[in-house]
Amino acid sequence: MFVKQINLNIRSFVFNQIKMGRIFLDHIGGARLFSCASCDTVLTNRSELISTRFTGATGRAFLFNKVVNLKYSEVQDRVMLTGRHMVRDVSCKNCDAKLGWIYEFATEENQRYKEGRVILERALVAESDGFDEPVE
Repeated sequence: MFVKQINLNIRSFVFNQIKMGRIFLDHIGGARLFSCASCDTVLTNRSELISTRFTGATGRAFLFNKVVNLKYSEVQDRVMLTGRHMVRDVSCKNCDAKLGWIYEFATEENQRYKEGRVILERALVAESDGFDEPVE
């Protein structure tokens, strides 16, 4: 019984060590905001939107210039409808929900405009009213 209790305490300690620490979140501001649909963490605003004519695993997807509060996976080589790309999956920094991907490199010259830009899948984000004043 005593050994079992020690094992449970060690597991609990290890789990809590992984979850410890503060998560620092940015707020991009703007009149229309896009947030994580799972936890409502602000990701970007409408002024960063480049295109709504993309498709992701869940359907419609949007291309953004700047997105904050993301975690990035390792680089992956993917063949997509528009050619071969080096991408990273992106997830919410606050809750780890998968949100889309970021283009690191495009092999086709006419697709290079996507490099460094982020795709957010429409089904995985929420849009809401923000505010016009800049955040300081």
